Amino acid sequence: MSARILVVDDLEANRRLLQARLTADYYDVLLAQRGEEAVQLARREKPDLILLYVKMPGGIDGYEACRRLKAQPETRHIPVIILTTLDDRDNKVRGLQAGAEEFLTKPIDEVQLMARVKSLLSLKVVIDELQAREASGKRLGVIGEELHSDPLEQHRLTAGNVLLVDDNAVQIKRIKASLGVEHKVTLLGEEGASASPDLVVVAVTAKSFDGFRVIARMRSGAPTRHLPILAVVDPDDKERALRAMELGAHDIIVRPIDEEEIVARARTLMRRKRYVDALRTRLDQSLELAILDQLTGLYNRRFLMTQLTPLVQRAQCGGEPVSVMTLDIDYFKRCNDSYGHDVGDKVLQEFSARLATNVRPSDFACRLGGEEFVVIMPRTSGDIACLAAERLRRHIAATPFVIHGMDHALEITASIGVACSETLEDTADSVLKRADEGLYEAKRAGRNRVMGRTAPHAA
Repeated sequence: MSARILVVDDLEANRRLLQARLTADYYDVLLAQRGEEAVQLARREKPDLILLYVKMPGGIDGYEACRRLKAQPETRHIPVIILTTLDDRDNKVRGLQAGAEEFLTKPIDEVQLMARVKSLLSLKVVIDELQAREASGKRLGVIGEELHSDPLEQHRLTAGNVLLVDDNAVQIKRIKASLGVEHKVTLLGEEGASASPDLVVVAVTAKSFDGFRVIARMRSGAPTRHLPILAVVDPDDKERALRAMELGAHDIIVRPIDEEEIVARARTLMRRKRYVDALRTRLDQSLELAILDQLTGLYNRRFLMTQLTPLVQRAQCGGEPVSVMTLDIDYFKRCNDSYGHDVGDKVLQEFSARLATNVRPSDFACRLGGEEFVVIMPRTSGDIACLAAERLRRHIAATPFVIHGMDHALEITASIGVACSETLEDTADSVLKRADEGLYEAKRAGRNRVMGRTAPHAA
């Protein structure tokens, strides 16, 4: 995996040593000597990872540099590993509370360092891809201004569900006491265990089960592959710690578990999970905005044309015909004027529900705008489409619309025009135009009826 890594230390020997090690693995390395320089360089160059030493005299230290990086929108999503000669719990927790994703002490184990670098860079790749897709949606106008807030801020302090996979009673009690203050912690197999946790803590030190297999299975299963995993390891078992990271654990914590450290690590892992989840949700919303009508839940005009055009082209090349029915609610303006737009919207929603439940799964029900709707019917001839339209018309007219808040039901009917792809000259627009002509003819003939139109020069 190629990436850009910023190394920050006031001692040139330390910078060069890490640069040589990272360059050997084909990483592009940037160097900074002071905390202020690192913050500015990170804003300008947007590295994928930052290795930050704590002790930097003559300016801000690593903790303050990390806080500033995490406070700025341009750099807060860049993972930070704090490196230091300090090895006491207060400084370790302080680094995690400053927003760092990882904290390593000298002498730095090269194998563990590279494993953590690769793990954090893998997560950064996912975040970058989701951010890029979101940015594309914003440029296209698909994602609105209401989605511009930063989900990392929105989910920073929210409590979550922690699933614990362990068989050590003393350790289980300690973890529950530590994390239970902020989160709901349940043991795997325990009644009330969350089916969708925000964090999984797995003890690879367990005696009654294989913790590595648990991590591997979670990474390979679709429902669990995106869950953050915190592995509990023995302090001197570097080989097993590395194995846990290679199998997919996002972080490790050594025994005996420090209460403040596990709280800080849990916060960091869950915060990043929620950020990734929020990005995915926003992308799903952008997809809905791109193809769905927000009032009715039917497909919109944009989707209509993207589907109809290739279907007509396929029919021109000898494929099966495609038919279109255009529907218009009769006297809808009168309904709006008499009862108000709120009632009109409810009529549109009920009409859409009846439409969606009375077409085939292969058909596409769309709202063209206002009270006008279109149904695309792939692999359907004109006569079959007319029969389907008549059945739909009867269903709409058969039962009055019951609107919440009104003391009487509304008699609603629809006029429908039908057209089918018939000639080599047909386009999506020409088929829609013929269906519209059928619709207008149905209205002129008295409404609440179906009219089909054929092409003037159909073979």
